[in-house]
Amino acid sequence: MQWSSLVNICDLIATFAFATVGARVAAAKGMDYGGIILIAGVSSLAGGTFRNLFLVHQPAWIPNPWLFAAVFVAVLITIVRRSSEPVGRFLLALDTFGLAVATVSGTNYAIGFHSGAVIAVVLGVTGAVTGGLLRDVLSQTEPVLLHRETIGTSALAGAVIYVLLNEFQVNKAIPAIVGGLVVVLVRELSIRYSWNLPRISK
Repeated sequence: MQWSSLVNICDLIATFAFATVGARVAAAKGMDYGGIILIAGVSSLAGGTFRNLFLVHQPAWIPNPWLFAAVFVAVLITIVRRSSEPVGRFLLALDTFGLAVATVSGTNYAIGFHSGAVIAVVLGVTGAVTGGLLRDVLSQTEPVLLHRETIGTSALAGAVIYVLLNEFQVNKAIPAIVGGLVVVLVRELSIRYSWNLPRISK
């Protein structure tokens, strides 16, 4: 399988993962079908859209409208199953996978257009966390990104590792795999052990 095809498949799966979590959050908040579709779409497509706009490129879903199919399937499953309970452990794992793919994809995308190391890391994190942040804001939920589970830290660690390994000009699959695994490891450990960044004491 060609590298570009593998990247497209992973992007499709990540889109589905983010859309599924977004649809479930919206359903748990009692939103109607329109609200569920909106939140699912924002959750899964906003991060990549902002990343591309910062690079003055068109959003990925314009040349690749098949990404909407992943959103549609996620919404359809949520509606058919009448899934309105809060996000459980399985969906958190799915979300973590999406976070890893989005981090690696965003960082790789920025590097592909000759962005510097710092910019590549920033855009990798932006592409990974923006959708979830907007999902929580629109759902009137305290953003997970800002207070628990080290989502931003996980994406940052993965993006930094990707950039560092990429500097050695090794097989391009190695930075992607290792960077993605770092994201998954940090996020899963933070969930398991309730890690979070330090807070200012009252």
